[in-house]
Amino acid sequence: MNYFSFKILIISILLPPVLYIGSILSLERYLNDQISAQIESIYIGDTRPLFAGSVRLRDAVNRNIRRYLSTSRWIGLGVKADVTVTTQKGNLIYPAFKTEMQDSLDPPNVVRIASDNYALMNEGLRLDIDVKLEHNTLLANSLLIFYILVTVIAFYIYYRAGVKKSRRETLEKETAIEQLRNRDKTLTRQLGQLKQEKTKLSANIGVVSEKLNEEHQKASRNEDDYIEEIISLEKKLEENLSRQKARQDEIDALKDEIRGHEKTRQKLGKQQAKSADAVSRRFKALYKKLRFHDRAINGFVQLADDMKIKCEEIIHQLDKDPKKVPIKRKVFGKKTRETVFEILFAYNGRLYYRPLKDNTLEILTIGTKNTQSKDLAFLEKL
Repeated sequence: MNYFSFKILIISILLPPVLYIGSILSLERYLNDQISAQIESIYIGDTRPLFAGSVRLRDAVNRNIRRYLSTSRWIGLGVKADVTVTTQKGNLIYPAFKTEMQDSLDPPNVVRIASDNYALMNEGLRLDIDVKLEHNTLLANSLLIFYILVTVIAFYIYYRAGVKKSRRETLEKETAIEQLRNRDKTLTRQLGQLKQEKTKLSANIGVVSEKLNEEHQKASRNEDDYIEEIISLEKKLEENLSRQKARQDEIDALKDEIRGHEKTRQKLGKQQAKSADAVSRRFKALYKKLRFHDRAINGFVQLADDMKIKCEEIIHQLDKDPKKVPIKRKVFGKKTRETVFEILFAYNGRLYYRPLKDNTLEILTIGTKNTQSKDLAFLEKL
């Protein structure tokens, strides 16, 4: 299909995994900061039991961190957090070893526990957290499915637009070719009728010649009449042959016109695409306060040269000071009731635009009075 871009297909295939990987990395950095801040605010807890010796520092830190990890909604969605708490001298506080857990079962010595807690806190605690978002988890799979669905929907919309445009141009081409074929059939039928007349005239000439030979001896006085009749029939035959040749030449010319129409249509499509791309780049460079819809660019390319000058004069005024541009009327959309303004140029030209939120204007479509009905139908779909 002429309007199906291979680049768009490649982008549609590569975009979901690229966005997925980027989102995973960004989410890991975000969650690392969030979880670090939350654990840092709760992992020591209340310091009064620690200094009173009723709770060991290691037990309090392990209990608080495990409680947080068991209740965190991110952990349930597939996020893995590796947490370590050490002192500045390298003593490991979390996670606790089994021997440390067994020591916690011995009868507590309040003074010793308080002294140990005070000594560990004086060393200074350091919290290290490494957050990883595992693949094939609920959160990771949801991100990947979301990006795939968005890409598929965007690709489908692009594909449907290309199919509609291709079908419309194909229908126009087939209509023109069908008209030429019908004309060719009509001329061919007329040529057949002329051939039949030629056959009849030839038969009549033969009959008249026979009668002339039979009657030549009987009535020589009628010889001049027969000769005139033969001459008349020969003239008719020559006229028939001339008309037949003219019809044949016209049929050949029509066939050449059909072939030329096919070549011209292909060249015209490529030229219009290049012209539209050049106009789009030029407008973006010149008119910073304006945005141009693709339909407006295509409509501008199809204008006559004198109308292009008038149209670009209006565009220049809109970019410089839109309040000075005379507006013919307002056009309201049926669905969104969005306001679109209509401007006349070169008597027959029509330009439609709408204001945007960032104090810019969007040129929606450019055309003539002949394309006004199609342009209004397009505006109703906005």
